[in-house]
Amino acid sequence: MDCKNMLFVANKPMFISSNKFLNQLKKKYGIKKMGFSGTLDPFARGALIIASGQHTKLFRFLKKTPKTYIATLMLGAYSPTLDIEKIEKINQCEQKDIEKIKEVLKSFLGKQKQLPPVYSAKKINGIRAYELERKSEFKGSEFLEKEIEIEIFDIKLINYSHPFITFEASVSEGTFIRTLGYDIAGKLGCIGTLTYLERVKEGEFKYECEKKLNPYDYIWPEKNSYKNKEDLLLGRKLDINNFSVKKEGIYKLKTDNYLSIVEIGKEIKYLVNRIKIC
Repeated sequence: MDCKNMLFVANKPMFISSNKFLNQLKKKYGIKKMGFSGTLDPFARGALIIASGQHTKLFRFLKKTPKTYIATLMLGAYSPTLDIEKIEKINQCEQKDIEKIKEVLKSFLGKQKQLPPVYSAKKINGIRAYELERKSEFKGSEFLEKEIEIEIFDIKLINYSHPFITFEASVSEGTFIRTLGYDIAGKLGCIGTLTYLERVKEGEFKYECEKKLNPYDYIWPEKNSYKNKEDLLLGRKLDINNFSVKKEGIYKLKTDNYLSIVEIGKEIKYLVNRIKIC
């Protein structure tokens, strides 16, 4: 393969870490420089955005919100990881009225605060939370102390077969579905843990057999154009008068088969330049 620049969505299987799955993809495509956006828990499956070569510089510009998940919650089950990997006990939990379940799900719509799980990839002073947990710094707690801001854009019941509730949720980036499942169970008067989790979509990204995507179509900056393409191709200083859109902001520009992202402010800066689309 001549061009090592790729952007596609892979379908991570259950019970493998995102990093191990990435190593499999590196071998499959014969590419060393490859990364992913949005870690999936080992027990979770589904859409994982993959980029290689120069396209790894584009992760922060991708349209990745909202994220849509399908999850199954088991009422009465307790796991310190809030998922199926470490279930320690199962208590009886009385059957719930389906309308009550729908009402509880609907109560989570909107902006709110959420506690991240201890078993997560969230960084604390540069260290992953799950690594701190291994050092016994969070023993006896399922959650970190500092809340985060999240938003639930949509949530709906798919199926209820006691004690299992399957629901679909579209959420902001950074939302923990394991915490959401735990909180849903709590409002229903039970403990609960997830037994299934699948990420269906990340913004406009969904699994389509690892089809190669044009990054220009999947990044959020507005499009702009520049009169002298040689300035862009050679990385020269840019003149505001040569832009079709001159107001302050971040813009994407396509020149031949190359992509640039620039920021117009007090000065004009390249955020990325000469990313080859191939």
